[in-house]
Order: sequence, then C-alpha cells, then structure tokens
Amino acid sequence: MREIVHIQAGQCGNQIGSKFWEVISDEHGIQPDGSYKGESDLQLERINVYYNEAH
Repeated sequence: MREIVHIQAGQCGNQIGSKFWEVISDEHGIQPDGSYKGESDLQLERINVYYNEAH
C-alpha cells in the first residue's frame, strides 16, 4: 500500500494545492462531485494511490 501525505499552507500553497487536486482528478477521470467519468482502464490503474472508495 502506498500513501502520499499532501500538505499545503498559506495562500500560495492553497492555490497550488487546489490546482494539484484538479489535475489529479482530471487525470483519473474524477468529476468535481466525486463520480468517475473516465474513458480508459488506465485511469483506474493506480487510482488507489490518491483516492479511497467510501461506501
């Protein structure tokens, strides 16, 4: 299991952090509401590095 700790602080850090999550979500086909709308299996291959499914 891999874990990544993401820390952001201050206005600049928060702006960069926000853009980071936009890019990661887009790369994996995750919509702003949290639903998956991807187009390929490759997007799901390593999705568990950044995301955990909640039930």
